[in-house]
Amino acid sequence: MIFHVSIDARDPRHVAHVLAELLGGRATPFPPVAEGSWLAHAGDERNTMVEVYPRGTQLIEAPGDADALGVPGEGGLSATHFAMATRRTQAEVFAIAMREGWPAKYRKRGGAFGVIELWLEGNRMVEVMTAAMQREYLETMRLEGWQGMLGQGDEKHRVAA
Repeated sequence: MIFHVSIDARDPRHVAHVLAELLGGRATPFPPVAEGSWLAHAGDERNTMVEVYPRGTQLIEAPGDADALGVPGEGGLSATHFAMATRRTQAEVFAIAMREGWPAKYRKRGGAFGVIELWLEGNRMVEVMTAAMQREYLETMRLEGWQGMLGQGDEKHRVAA
Protein backbone atom coordinates (compact mmCIF):
# COMPACT_ATOMS: atom_id res chain seq x y z
CA MET A 1 0.00 0.00 0.00
CA ILE A 2 1.31 3.47 -0.85
CA PHE A 3 0.24 6.41 1.34
CA HIS A 4 1.59 9.30 -0.70
CA VAL A 5 3.70 10.14 -3.71
CA SER A 6 5.55 13.32 -4.52
CA ILE A 7 6.08 15.13 -7.80
CA ASP A 8 7.38 18.49 -8.87
CA ALA A 9 5.60 21.08 -11.01
CA ARG A 10 6.06 24.58 -12.40
CA ASP A 11 2.94 25.70 -10.51
CA PRO A 12 2.60 23.42 -7.46
CA ARG A 13 -0.48 25.23 -6.10
CA HIS A 14 -2.43 24.84 -9.35
CA VAL A 15 -1.36 21.25 -9.92
CA ALA A 16 -2.29 20.29 -6.34
CA HIS A 17 -5.74 21.86 -6.75
CA VAL A 18 -6.36 19.98 -9.99
CA LEU A 19 -5.18 16.71 -8.44
CA ALA A 20 -7.32 17.30 -5.35
CA GLU A 21 -10.31 17.91 -7.60
CA LEU A 22 -9.63 14.64 -9.43
CA LEU A 23 -9.23 12.83 -6.09
CA GLY A 24 -12.43 14.38 -4.72
CA GLY A 25 -10.48 16.05 -1.92
CA ARG A 26 -8.82 19.37 -1.13
CA ALA A 27 -5.45 21.09 -1.62
CA THR A 28 -3.46 22.67 1.22
CA PRO A 29 -0.02 24.27 1.53
CA PHE A 30 2.85 21.96 2.50
CA PRO A 31 5.61 24.24 3.82
CA PRO A 32 7.58 21.85 6.08
CA VAL A 33 9.78 20.38 3.34
CA ALA A 34 10.13 23.09 0.68
CA GLU A 35 8.56 26.55 0.52
CA GLY A 36 5.91 26.76 -2.18
CA SER A 37 4.96 23.07 -1.92
CA TRP A 38 1.33 21.91 -1.80
CA LEU A 39 -0.58 18.74 -0.86
CA ALA A 40 -3.48 17.23 -2.77
CA HIS A 41 -5.53 15.32 -0.17
CA ALA A 42 -7.91 12.58 -1.31
CA GLY A 43 -9.73 12.72 2.02
CA ASP A 44 -10.11 8.94 1.98
CA GLU A 45 -9.71 6.37 4.76
CA ARG A 46 -5.99 5.98 3.98
CA ASN A 47 -5.29 9.74 3.89
CA THR A 48 -3.94 9.34 0.37
CA MET A 49 -1.97 12.40 -0.74
CA VAL A 50 0.14 13.74 -3.57
CA GLU A 51 2.92 16.13 -2.51
CA VAL A 52 3.68 18.72 -5.20
CA TYR A 53 7.05 20.49 -4.92
CA PRO A 54 8.35 23.44 -6.96
CA ARG A 55 10.09 22.29 -10.15
CA GLY A 56 13.76 21.65 -9.48
CA THR A 57 13.33 20.80 -5.78
CA GLN A 58 15.71 18.08 -4.73
CA LEU A 59 15.49 15.91 -1.64
CA ILE A 60 18.87 15.47 -0.03
CA GLU A 61 19.94 13.29 2.86
CA ALA A 62 20.52 15.53 5.89
CA PRO A 63 23.62 14.81 7.92
CA GLY A 64 23.25 13.24 11.34
CA ASP A 65 19.95 13.13 13.20
CA ALA A 66 17.83 15.34 10.91
CA ASP A 67 15.01 14.95 8.39
CA ALA A 68 15.65 14.96 4.64
CA LEU A 69 15.71 18.47 3.23
CA GLY A 70 13.98 19.98 0.18
CA VAL A 71 16.29 22.45 -1.55
CA PRO A 72 16.13 24.23 -4.91
CA GLY A 73 18.65 23.16 -7.50
CA GLU A 74 19.53 21.37 -10.66
CA GLY A 75 21.22 18.02 -10.47
CA GLY A 76 20.78 14.30 -10.21
CA LEU A 77 18.52 14.37 -7.14
CA SER A 78 14.74 14.68 -7.09
CA ALA A 79 11.81 15.52 -4.80
CA THR A 80 10.07 12.38 -6.03
CA HIS A 81 9.55 9.85 -3.24
CA PHE A 82 6.81 7.77 -1.69
CA ALA A 83 5.79 6.39 1.68
CA MET A 84 5.15 2.68 1.82
CA ALA A 85 3.92 0.13 4.30
CA THR A 86 5.97 -2.90 5.25
CA ARG A 87 5.24 -6.00 7.30
CA ARG A 88 8.90 -6.16 8.29
CA THR A 89 10.24 -4.89 11.60
CA GLN A 90 12.38 -1.79 11.90
CA ALA A 91 15.42 -4.01 12.53
CA GLU A 92 14.71 -6.00 9.37
CA VAL A 93 14.42 -2.81 7.28
CA PHE A 94 17.76 -1.57 8.65
CA ALA A 95 19.35 -4.97 7.95
CA ILE A 96 18.21 -4.79 4.33
CA ALA A 97 19.56 -1.24 4.00
CA MET A 98 22.88 -2.32 5.50
CA ARG A 99 23.08 -5.32 3.18
CA GLU A 100 22.57 -3.04 0.18
CA GLY A 101 24.92 -0.34 1.45
CA TRP A 102 22.12 2.24 1.37
CA PRO A 103 21.68 4.99 3.98
CA ALA A 104 18.70 4.53 6.32
CA LYS A 105 17.62 6.21 9.52
CA TYR A 106 14.54 6.50 11.71
CA ARG A 107 12.84 9.92 11.71
CA LYS A 108 9.79 11.24 13.57
CA ARG A 109 8.09 13.58 11.08
CA GLY A 110 6.94 16.74 12.83
CA GLY A 111 6.82 14.84 16.10
CA ALA A 112 3.72 13.10 14.72
CA PHE A 113 4.66 9.84 13.01
CA GLY A 114 7.76 7.77 12.44
CA VAL A 115 9.32 6.71 9.15
CA ILE A 116 12.51 5.03 8.10
CA GLU A 117 14.21 7.19 5.47
CA LEU A 118 15.68 4.60 3.12
CA TRP A 119 17.84 6.07 0.33
CA LEU A 120 17.61 3.69 -2.63
CA GLU A 121 21.01 3.52 -4.33
CA GLY A 122 22.03 6.34 -2.00
CA ASN A 123 20.04 9.07 -3.80
CA ARG A 124 16.28 8.37 -3.97
CA MET A 125 14.28 8.43 -0.75
CA VAL A 126 11.51 6.02 0.20
CA GLU A 127 9.75 6.43 3.56
CA VAL A 128 9.23 2.91 4.88
CA MET A 129 6.64 2.46 7.65
CA THR A 130 6.37 -0.50 10.00
CA ALA A 131 2.94 -1.44 11.40
CA ALA A 132 3.34 0.94 14.38
CA MET A 133 4.47 3.77 12.09
CA GLN A 134 1.50 3.15 9.81
CA ARG A 135 -0.88 3.53 12.75
CA GLU A 136 0.78 6.83 13.76
CA TYR A 137 0.56 8.08 10.18
CA LEU A 138 -3.10 7.18 9.81
CA GLU A 139 -3.94 8.83 13.15
CA THR A 140 -2.15 12.10 12.40
CA MET A 141 -2.24 12.80 8.65
CA ARG A 142 -5.95 13.49 8.34
CA LEU A 143 -7.06 16.49 6.31
CA GLU A 144 -8.84 18.12 9.27
CA GLY A 145 -5.79 17.81 11.51
CA TRP A 146 -3.50 19.23 8.84
CA GLN A 147 -5.80 22.19 8.23
CA GLY A 148 -5.97 22.85 11.99
CA MET A 149 -2.18 22.83 12.19
CA LEU A 150 -1.94 25.26 9.25
CA GLY A 151 -4.60 27.51 10.83
CA GLN A 152 -2.32 28.00 13.82
CA GLY A 153 0.63 29.02 11.62
CA ASP A 154 1.43 32.28 9.94
CA GLU A 155 -0.95 34.11 7.59
CA LYS A 156 0.87 33.01 4.41
CA HIS A 157 0.04 29.32 5.00
CA ARG A 158 -3.56 29.65 6.18
CA VAL A 159 -6.19 27.74 4.26
CA ALA A 160 -9.42 29.41 3.23
CA ALA A 161 -12.46 27.36 4.21
